[in-house]
Amino acid sequence: MKFEPGDKVELLDDDLSGRVESVNGDQIRIRTEDGFIMDFPADELVKISEDIEDLDHEEVDLHEVLKEKAIPKKPKSTPQRAKDKKQPPMEVDLHVHQLVKSSKGMSNHEILNLQLDTARHKLEFAIRKRIQRIVFIHGVGEGVLKMELEYLLGRYANVKFYDADYQQYGLGATEVYIFQNA
Repeated sequence: MKFEPGDKVELLDDDLSGRVESVNGDQIRIRTEDGFIMDFPADELVKISEDIEDLDHEEVDLHEVLKEKAIPKKPKSTPQRAKDKKQPPMEVDLHVHQLVKSSKGMSNHEILNLQLDTARHKLEFAIRKRIQRIVFIHGVGEGVLKMELEYLLGRYANVKFYDADYQQYGLGATEVYIFQNA
């Protein structure tokens, strides 16, 4: 930056301003606003083109400036209801008509084995995929499938099971919680 006598300058790293008195190579001599004469290297000074007092003062609407500077608000996400939080990610209906097209010709023993095999496969799938909660819908009936399902679940060390939500499933479902290793 080229300085000439009479230029208004300010010091870069200090609150000091004045006018250029003389230029000698890279050394600039200034007279501060307090009347002191000081020498500075040219790279420590900045030329000021006009006085702040000379700037035009225009009426500014404060509300318009604030609108321009305002950061747009993100839309609030709707909080989940407690009912939705409890909704298990996986439901398995063990009713025989959900598992095969027709149970005609199957004995009760074959139906029970099919239901238990399905439950075991779905539980192993959930453990592999790190799904924490499953609901097995077994129905009320005589309670044979429920007892066999509880026996099956009792063989897993990382599983806790209990009756599922009564309002949603009645007495015919068992909820399983799988403890996942970190």
